[in-house]
Formats: sequence, structure tokens, C-alpha cells
Amino acid sequence: MNQTLEIPKTRSRGRAGGRAARKILRETRDIRMLPGLIRALPTCEVMDQEQIEKIDAASMDILENVGVHFRDEIALADWKAAGAKVVGEIVYLDRALVRDLIATIPEDFTYSARNPENNVRLGGAHSVFVPMTGAPFLRDLDDVRRNPTLDDLAMFHKLSHMSPALHSTAHHIVEPMDLPVAHRHLQITYSSMKHSDKMFMGMTTSPKNAEDVMEMCAILFGEDFMEANPVTTGNINGNSPLVWDETMLGAMRAFSRRNQPVLCSPFVLGGANTPASVPVTVAQLNAEALSALAYTQVIRRGAPAVYGHYLATVSMKSGAPMAGTPEISLMNFMIGQMARFYRLPWRTSNTLGGAKTFDAQAGYESATTLSAVIHAGANYIWHSAGWNEAGMHCSTAKFIVDAEQCAMAYRMAEGPKWHDFDQALAAVSDVGPGGHYLGHQHTQDNFQTAFFMPEMFDNNSIEQWKADGEKEITQRALEHARKLLAEYQEPQLDDAKNEELLDYIARREREIPAVDELNQTF
Repeated sequence: MNQTLEIPKTRSRGRAGGRAARKILRETRDIRMLPGLIRALPTCEVMDQEQIEKIDAASMDILENVGVHFRDEIALADWKAAGAKVVGEIVYLDRALVRDLIATIPEDFTYSARNPENNVRLGGAHSVFVPMTGAPFLRDLDDVRRNPTLDDLAMFHKLSHMSPALHSTAHHIVEPMDLPVAHRHLQITYSSMKHSDKMFMGMTTSPKNAEDVMEMCAILFGEDFMEANPVTTGNINGNSPLVWDETMLGAMRAFSRRNQPVLCSPFVLGGANTPASVPVTVAQLNAEALSALAYTQVIRRGAPAVYGHYLATVSMKSGAPMAGTPEISLMNFMIGQMARFYRLPWRTSNTLGGAKTFDAQAGYESATTLSAVIHAGANYIWHSAGWNEAGMHCSTAKFIVDAEQCAMAYRMAEGPKWHDFDQALAAVSDVGPGGHYLGHQHTQDNFQTAFFMPEMFDNNSIEQWKADGEKEITQRALEHARKLLAEYQEPQLDDAKNEELLDYIARREREIPAVDELNQTF
């Protein structure tokens, strides 16, 4: 969003001058993607070095003595060949072997997008915002909760494309229920590729689906290019406690063999599939993540991989997962420290909430999560827009506001800007006591970047708010979504690649039985 201020150079004072300035504010929309975030804020360190090493030691003890269940014959054979102790389907991982393997994971890497201007770096101080995925319902442009279609998915991919702070279109932001389950991954991947030229995620709902995604990426980017450049991301969910299954491990092999990064994500419901203890939950999660990260390097040494997780705590009153709780924030801080201890990029989840509508609960839960992940120093910040009802629906209104919240967090995480300190200080002498700065040259030169001005929040007087129709944030956000969609211009795919992608999809849809079964990853 670019905003241009045109104000006469006067020394008018008080409220009248401010009102005059606001009347001549012009806005023009800039949908260009913000560069990948380079965080300048210090990270929140809740553990000292002794505590970090205590978590590490506990995790290594789990790997060596409790073991991890790999429900996959190929993975078991791979682990035996790598020198691990395998008893039945339980793999016992020596800490020296784990440390040797994870040391070959790149500390950072660069994603290549269809538009090279949208390439982004990940790891270290480099972070990206990625919208939510996996919702079986949506709240649409009329705020009606219903089943999604492929057109709804395309709408969210378009909104992702037009949201500057979102660096990706993810993949199945909502499940296109009007398509056979067995064919969805093809159309979902094509929608990501077609409606935006940002990076995107690849489906890992089965090993064969993951292979299809790799083939479609090879059409779009070229096989040789993929060998040297990450172009997509797969998510690999673990089954806590301490289980990795055949579906996820097969999909991991499809990605890692092609040098494409995967998020190694234990699915944590604190107090249900982990102990009712924050530090021990982190120790178990850490062991689970390390076992998967190590396996990516058994598959292919040097392949990029991301330390991941999905975090929720469980209500002991209802058994329902909760978002925005203090313990989730604490765990994010701790997991960030562990990832940095191993020199690995890491993934977390953002703007989560359990509210059924876009209400105050949704806002509070999401803001708490967003603040925590920024201060935790997360790299791959997933589920950053739209998540509500514990992920059961994607809210169009919340998607718009969340995307703007990410832009606000982006600005905060950049830290204070000192480049114009001397010029701004000189303005104090120019204006003097009792004046205002609206007409000063420094204000006009720096107005666009000095202070973030959200479009979705109403900061007018109550009289002005009433005159504008007393619109609350849901209505404002839905109107904004309609405006963005009306302005959307598709970033055109190369004709030959587009035709080849459509041919591939048509062939695979003929080959794949339209079996009605649903798999989801979080």
C-alpha cells in the first residue's frame, strides 16, 4: 500500500490543520510483494544455555532409549543401512548419528518463485508469511459458512497474490469439495501456479500425490533448475507421540529426493499426546522433529529441510484444542531456541484461533500468536491468514485483516529506522513550540514510510464512523476483499508451460480413480 500526502507548507496549528491534512490524503494501492522479512528485533530467550542443553539431552535420551516408530518398510531399511538400531518398526537413534545427519541440513536457503522478483530467503534472520491451509469450510464474501469449491480456492489464491505481506499462496487454503478427492491435488497445485507468481506449497496427502506435484514443478521450473533451487514446500506431519507413518514418509522421500524442502512437523496437542508439562512437551516434540529431519538427510544429504511443528494445548474441561494460550507462546520461544541451537530454519503457525466467527476472541487469540512467533524468531510462519474455528474454516474477512496484521508485524520486526534521524531532528527547530509537522518538508518526504496506517482499522471519530455507515471490521474487510478481486490481474503463465500442465493434469485425472477419501495435513 502506497500513500501519498499532499499538504501545503504552512505552520497552521491545532485540530483544524490536522483535519485539513486528512481531507487531502490520497491513497493508491501497491500490491507488490514485500521482500522476505529480515528481522531486526531481538529474539525472546526464555531458556538459559543449561536449560537448552537439558532439553537436548532429554530429546537424545528419548531417541536412544524410547525410540521412534517408523511405520514404513522403506524407511526402516534406510535406517538399517544408515547404521541405526531397528527393532521391529521401532528405530533407536544414536545421538552421534542424529547430530551428524542434521549438520548437513542447510542453515538457510532461497525459494525461487515463478516471478524471480518474488524469490525469498529462509533461515537465520529471514522469515516469510504463508496463509492457512486445510480448511474444510469457509466463511465467504457474504460471511456465510459453507463448503468450499475450486472457485473459492482460486479466490484465496488471488487474495494471497494481492496481499503484499503474504509471501506464498500455500496450497489448499480451503478444500475444493466440488472435485473428487483423488484429483484435488492436481487442481490445487495448478491454482497455486496459475493465480499467483509467488512461491507455493506442494500437496503431501500421499506419496503419489507428492510425485505429481514434483512433476508439475518440473514442468513449470525445469528438472535441472529444481536440482539446485527450492521451488515449493511439503509438510510432513508426525503422529505424536513418536510416530511417523508410511504416507508422510513416502511424501517426504518424493520431495527430499528432488532437493525440495519439507517441514518436519510433529502434531502436538499439549496434555493429550504429550505430557502435561511445557518443558517435557518441547523435549518430546524436539525428539520427533529431529528424527524426521535426520531422515531427510538419509534420503539425500544436503537436502533443505525445516524444523517444524503444529502446536495446540488441550482444554482439560472439554478436550478441545486451544489457541493463543500462554503455554503455546512459551513453547514457541523454546522451540525457536532449540532450532537455533541446531542451526536449523524453523516453522511455526500464526494467527490461530478457535472462535466460530470473526469476533473479539478471534482477534485476541490471533494477535497473541502473531506477537509470540515474531518475538520467537520464526522463519516459515504458516497459517498466517484466515484461520478460525481451530482450522475448520477459512474466514474471508479474517484473511484480509490477518494479511494486514502480518504487514504490521513485518514493520515492527524490521526495528526502528534511523536513516533520517538528523533531518527529523532538524524539523523540531523548524516547527518550534506549539506548531505541527503536517506541512513540513520532512513529513511530506517520509509520510509513506514513517508510520504504518492500517486500512482495516477505523480510527475516525465516532461521528465520522456513523456518517460512513457504522461499519464494523467484518463488513469493511469483506468490502475490501471484493475490491481487491475486482482489481485482480492474473500474472500470465507461459503459454507452452500452461498447456503442458493442463495436459499433465488431464492425463493423470484419466489414470487416477476418483476415490472419495479425504486426507489433510496441518
